[in-house]
Amino acid sequence: MRDFIIIGAAQAGLSMAYYLKQLNKKFLILDKEEEIGASWLNRWDSLKLFTPTEFNHLAGMDFPARKGHYPNKYEVADYFKSYVKKFDFPVQLKTLVRKIEKIEEKFLVFTDNETFETKQVIVATGPFHIPYTPPCSKQIDQCVFQIHSNYYKNPSQLQEGAAMVVGAGDSGFQILDEISKDGRTTYFSGDTDVKTLPQEILGKTLWWWFTKTGFLSFSKKSFIGKRISHSKQPVIGTDVKEILSRKNVIAVGRTNDAHEDKIETEKQTLTDVKNIVWATGYRPNFSWIKGLELDHEGYPKNNRGVSSIKGLYFIGLPWLHTRGSATLGGIQKDAEYLATQIKKHELEPVSV
Repeated sequence: MRDFIIIGAAQAGLSMAYYLKQLNKKFLILDKEEEIGASWLNRWDSLKLFTPTEFNHLAGMDFPARKGHYPNKYEVADYFKSYVKKFDFPVQLKTLVRKIEKIEEKFLVFTDNETFETKQVIVATGPFHIPYTPPCSKQIDQCVFQIHSNYYKNPSQLQEGAAMVVGAGDSGFQILDEISKDGRTTYFSGDTDVKTLPQEILGKTLWWWFTKTGFLSFSKKSFIGKRISHSKQPVIGTDVKEILSRKNVIAVGRTNDAHEDKIETEKQTLTDVKNIVWATGYRPNFSWIKGLELDHEGYPKNNRGVSSIKGLYFIGLPWLHTRGSATLGGIQKDAEYLATQIKKHELEPVSV
């Protein structure tokens, strides 16, 4: 029987694998994808990190790029592959976990082809589980091409004609920028009153300033952390004003309803839309873990990754501890903390 099963082979799972190896634990990483780095490779082609090289290091191996460079998704995937190879982590790909159940002092991890037994489990599947599109999307005529940002690659997927991008987050504005560059009529549905931050301020990267001011270190339970986590997140490194000022970009406000080829928005009814990209986020799904307590947003109840089920841990959740928990380099602190807790629990006396 293994000491641990880690579910997920992206930055969170690999970070935990590094620390478990330091603790001489016997573990296996399971991942549903066909290759390491697939969670990044599956996103749109022009995707780049918001964080420069010096803030993207995983424990034990620096990101291989010059300081100040903003890596693309291919570089991130290659880094993960090199990381696995360097530390010789045991990884089993093409293995989707269907259910986790704790029976007495062991966990059963069910997949399509086999069931694993393990003493403890670390869930590192991240927060992006079920791509969300509003109910009205099902009422739109089939002649309109619809795609969620999770599956969007580049403008070549779209058919001729006007497009609409729905969603005012980083993904929405980056995709809006790309789609509208060819001059096609592009409607934007979402909030235009968003905070934006440049990638560099006074010759220093934004993340350098974040580190110096402690912005990434405030706990989610602190007063400032609560304010930050509940406020609207800024769009980083994208010139939103410039994009929205383009003649072919038309802001139409919130999408309220749709029927066949008519899209009802706050500002007007659209009848010429041929393509819709839904950059409308995701919903968590942890229903496959038996007996797990969830919070009001559908995420596991936990204390810095330690769940209410003894031996079950989480890493890679949004605001697991700080704002930095969501960054490539910030995951290291969460993994190190969990490793400390794992070691601590092993030293606790067993009650008789």
